[in-house]
Amino acid sequence: MNLQISPSILSADFAALGSAIAMVEKAGADLIHVDVMDGHFVPNLTIGPPVIKALHDVTQLPLDVHLMITQPERSIDAFIDAGAAIISVHVEATLHLHRTLSHIKAKGVRAGAVLNPSTPVSQLEDVARDIDLALLMTVNPGFGAQSFIPGSEAKIRRLRELLDAADNPAPIEVDGGVNCSNAATIVNAGAEILVAGSAIFGTPDPGSSVKALRAAAHGTGKNASR
Repeated sequence: MNLQISPSILSADFAALGSAIAMVEKAGADLIHVDVMDGHFVPNLTIGPPVIKALHDVTQLPLDVHLMITQPERSIDAFIDAGAAIISVHVEATLHLHRTLSHIKAKGVRAGAVLNPSTPVSQLEDVARDIDLALLMTVNPGFGAQSFIPGSEAKIRRLRELLDAADNPAPIEVDGGVNCSNAATIVNAGAEILVAGSAIFGTPDPGSSVKALRAAAHGTGKNASR
């Protein structure tokens, strides 16, 4: 299994994003997760392409851009031009999911599809062969520092089964309430990419927290679930 840690800057100090990213990059983070919110699809506003461009200029890590926006197809090119390496769109936010995913891939960027907690895995059945990753929300999107929704592990397993049935080895990314106490359980259910915000940037030492989360996910950390 190729476990990847994707620290979410939603929980970082926005006045010092460059230094925050440098800390987790040095600690071995694999991706930088960037939540883009429009105040419409979710009740919050965050950042746009100019900030993506600024982040791209200060890190070698791939930018894992999660579009929590209505009609994402209208903005995709701007985020690609800004330096996104991965763009994930919500199945609930676009009328033409296959077209949107195909457009992202045609631009040479990895395409992900996102499921909200109440959206069934079956919504990905007809695009299961086309996605480069599947992002499963384990909190209701829009705000950081929420608790992992109990029982989400079963949904991770169902999603893995769907992808396997489509002969697609695409990784499952899990976003929401991920921490050292549940990381091993989440990984054992089938996740390969762990998004963590407050569990990393909400701590005094984000670099050490990246290492601790990786150890916990492998079942070797002192807070790893058994």
